[in-house]
Amino acid sequence: MSIRGGSHGAPRQLALVLPHAESFAREDFLSGAGNGAALTLIERWPDWPSRTVALVGPEGSGKSHLAAIWAERAGARFLAGRALGVADLPAALATGALVIEGLAPGCLNERSLFHLLNLVREQDAHILITARSPPAAWPVALADLVSRLRAVPVVTLVGPDDALLRAVLVKLFADRQLAVDESLVAYLMTRLARSFAAVRAAVDLIDREALRLKRPVTRALAAEIFRDAETRGASD
Repeated sequence: MSIRGGSHGAPRQLALVLPHAESFAREDFLSGAGNGAALTLIERWPDWPSRTVALVGPEGSGKSHLAAIWAERAGARFLAGRALGVADLPAALATGALVIEGLAPGCLNERSLFHLLNLVREQDAHILITARSPPAAWPVALADLVSRLRAVPVVTLVGPDDALLRAVLVKLFADRQLAVDESLVAYLMTRLARSFAAVRAAVDLIDREALRLKRPVTRALAAEIFRDAETRGASD
């Protein structure tokens, strides 16, 4: 498929980007030192220290995957943190289990959250909160909510070690039906920041460029992509 950039432009090839699904099944969760405590918490349910618990960690640290595992076990529904103020809270809690994803102080409806935490107590339900920072540290004005958030147990997901990062790298390629060899994995491990977000971004970039250039995913392609990126960065 091609289009023209203008009436006199040369044809420019566009890659057909096919959707891919990242697996959130339990058997596809890769456990390591940084997330083992969080996985243990999920697998202990309903033997939790509180009816509301929080998973805290940076973007791409595995919070959504763990939430999906728990939702499958508990029959939980999902609610985006920013939707708290407009959601039908009794309906959201109808199954007795709810995941609140991406709860953050900047988009927090304090009265709705306080009401929801009260419903959890009244209905003997469970809530799993995912967030980037501990709820107890949020600047909250509602005094009763402050005390509730301070009582929420927190399990923190930390950065991965090299073994886990390598395994995640291979998994993300596999999720896109891409089998990669050791030379590519080893090369990327020397170039990427030690975070899940960096690995995810690199896999996405390499996959898109391979489609655009109609080339296989190899170490040579990755080296070209990173060299071009470094050249552009140096010229900025």
